[in-house]
Amino acid sequence: MISATLPVAAGIGLRAPHVREVLERRPPVAWFEVHSENYFADGGAALAALDRVRADYPVALHGVGMSLGSADPLDREHLAKLARLAARIEPAAVSEHLCWSGVDGRHYNDLLPLPYTEEALAHVCARVAAVQEVLGRELLVENVSAYYAFPEDEIPEYEFVAAVAARTGCRLLVDVNNIHVNARNHGIDPLAYLAAIPPAAVAEIHLAGFDASGPIVIDTHGAPVAPEVWALYRTAIARFGPVPTLIEWDTDIPAFAVLAREAATAQGVLDAHHALPA
Repeated sequence: MISATLPVAAGIGLRAPHVREVLERRPPVAWFEVHSENYFADGGAALAALDRVRADYPVALHGVGMSLGSADPLDREHLAKLARLAARIEPAAVSEHLCWSGVDGRHYNDLLPLPYTEEALAHVCARVAAVQEVLGRELLVENVSAYYAFPEDEIPEYEFVAAVAARTGCRLLVDVNNIHVNARNHGIDPLAYLAAIPPAAVAEIHLAGFDASGPIVIDTHGAPVAPEVWALYRTAIARFGPVPTLIEWDTDIPAFAVLAREAATAQGVLDAHHALPA
């Protein structure tokens, strides 16, 4: 098994339609990221395929079901499955979303925003700390896109995100597309957002596509990265320095070659920063 270190390079979110191609062709991709919950079974073809991918590439685990911000108790069974998977494949990173997705034992198929209050901040920090204790490693937490802002909000989103990292010692997965979506939907200044995030806390960046055909911008993960998101990404790299960057594409999944071209564009931004004079 190769090193369990996240390369400072562009990677691709590996989804089921492309697993066979990756195993057969071994494309020159720096690293892959998979959704953790897809591999929680104790055996089976999917997990066996992930073992084979992991033998040749660094792999990051990206969760969508931890519901870090929920008022329900942490799902200890879910967390135990994540810990077992991490022990098996030795991932380069483990990440989750700064959101909630269930309450009163009911789970919703969405990543729902938190109220940005001191009470919510203390609550989510305690849960992040608990997850890190079980995993025995730092967790990466990701900012989410949102289509509703709570009237109770008392902390700017970017200060809330930065405070989670500062209080828990976790790292940040900065989704640049989500910053752009929230800027469009809620009038947030995306440059102020980037300026509020401590560069040392940033361990990974996500890039994806959105749909702006309706009254609000929807984070679909079903389109190429938009020009304005590429521009914001260049600004992010100028502030944070080169950071492992992932191309996400989850709906209307195209040919693998399309994702490889998106990753090549991200790699070009990283390489250009490396080429700058000191």
